[in-house]
Amino acid sequence: MTEEMYSVEQVAGLLGLHVRTVRGYIRSGRLNAVRIGKQYRIARADLEAFTGRAESAGPVGATSVEVSSIVQIDGVDRSAADRLGTLVLAGVNTARGASSPLRVQTVYDEERNRLKVVVLGGAGDTAEVLRLLEAVLEGGLHSGEVGNG
Repeated sequence: MTEEMYSVEQVAGLLGLHVRTVRGYIRSGRLNAVRIGKQYRIARADLEAFTGRAESAGPVGATSVEVSSIVQIDGVDRSAADRLGTLVLAGVNTARGASSPLRVQTVYDEERNRLKVVVLGGAGDTAEVLRLLEAVLEGGLHSGEVGNG
């Protein structure tokens, strides 16, 4: 019995990522792969472990929803971006009863004073993160006003 293997291009297509991003995940060790000649091959089990869910959706008729959101926040300095990132990650990492893990990554562009928050997960959990971001931003964190009063 042979295990199903995917090429980097196939994994990129399945995940909606650029091929270079997938290769970066492989080189950094985040995604397990074997090198065959000059190409990488990713086992189905390794892809499922990387995404945190099995390819099969479970019982017949069951639906699975995953939301991908990118929130761009302009006009933030480095310290405000760090505070906001820490707050969001702390909110995500608190005890949750979610069946699928919620993944959040923050990327700060110092040159443009721009923070991007990438959220991947179930619809309800993602909505909670977006509400948290909205509440914090309405409170003035992005402009450096937090902690001054």
